[in-house]
Amino acid sequence: MRIPKPLFKGARVALIAPASGVKGTKEDRENTVARCVETLKSLGLEPVVYPSCLDNYGYLAASDEVRARDVMDAFRDAGIDGIWCLRGGYGVQRILDRLDFNEIRKHPKWFAGYSDITALHIALNQIADMVTYHSVMPSTEVIHGLDDYTMKYLKMALFGDVKGELPSDDSMVPYLLDKKACQTVEGEICGGNLSLVSSSLGTPYEIDTRGKILFLEDIYEGIYRLDGMLNHLRLAEKFRDCKGIILGYWSEVPEENTSMTMEQMLWDLLPHDKPVLMNYSCGHERPTTVLPMGKKARLDGYSKTVTVL
Repeated sequence: MRIPKPLFKGARVALIAPASGVKGTKEDRENTVARCVETLKSLGLEPVVYPSCLDNYGYLAASDEVRARDVMDAFRDAGIDGIWCLRGGYGVQRILDRLDFNEIRKHPKWFAGYSDITALHIALNQIADMVTYHSVMPSTEVIHGLDDYTMKYLKMALFGDVKGELPSDDSMVPYLLDKKACQTVEGEICGGNLSLVSSSLGTPYEIDTRGKILFLEDIYEGIYRLDGMLNHLRLAEKFRDCKGIILGYWSEVPEENTSMTMEQMLWDLLPHDKPVLMNYSCGHERPTTVLPMGKKARLDGYSKTVTVL
C-alpha cells in the first residue's frame, strides 16, 4: 500500500462531489461552496472547486459522467496535491465502472471523505493500492466548526501522518463484544459505512476482509436493516476472513416496534472468537477520529485501543 504525501500549507486541494450535492437552490449551493472555500483557506489550503460541486442532477451532485470526470481529472492534474470530497449522500457506486483505477494508481494523492465515499475507499485501497482517509467533509462538518478532538485528528491526517494510538474520545468508552475474545490482532483497516460495504458484495468492487481489521458504522438505519446487512456480510464470510472488527457510531437509529435490542442483534451476528471493539468514536457523529483506510493497525483487545502502525 502506498501512502500519499501529506498536505502542506498552500497545498492545492480539489473539492469534488462524487455522490450527492449540496442541498437547496443554485444560490444555496454557491453560498455553501463559498463557505467551504473560505474554511479550507483558514486551514492553510488552496481549494480548487470542481464542476460537480456546483452542478445538480436530481438527488445527485451531477450526472455520472461529470462526477466520474471530476474524480479522474483531480487525480490526473499534477497541480493538485489532494482531493477532499464535499459531502456523501448517494451516488458513488454509480460511477465506479467509469473510473480508470490503473490510471489513478499512477497518481496517488491524499484523498478523504466518508459515508457514501466508502465505495471509493474500498476501490482505491484494493485496486489502486492507495491509503485513503475516512474523514469529516467540508460541507457537512468542517464549515460548521469542529470540536478539539475531531480537529486534532483531521489536522494529523491533513499535514502529517496518522500513526500511533487513536484513542476514542473521552465521551465514548470502548468495550469488547465478548470479553473472552480478548486478544491483539494486526491488519490493514478496511470498511466504512455498513450499507456501502454490504452493497459491494457480488460486484467487481467487493470488499476483501482477508487478514484485515474491518471498521463499520451507519446512520438512519433501523435495527432490522442493520441486522440484514450484517447478516449479508456474515453469510459472505467477511467476518470469518477478518482478524478483528471495530464498530463506530450507529447514528439516529429509528425507533421501531421491536423487542430486539441493538446489543442482542450484534451479539447474535458478530464473531465471538476474535476481538470486536464496540463504541469507538468514528462515524456520523462528533467527536470523530480519522481512520487511514488501507494502513496497517493493531487492535488490542486487552487495552481496547486502536494503534496505527
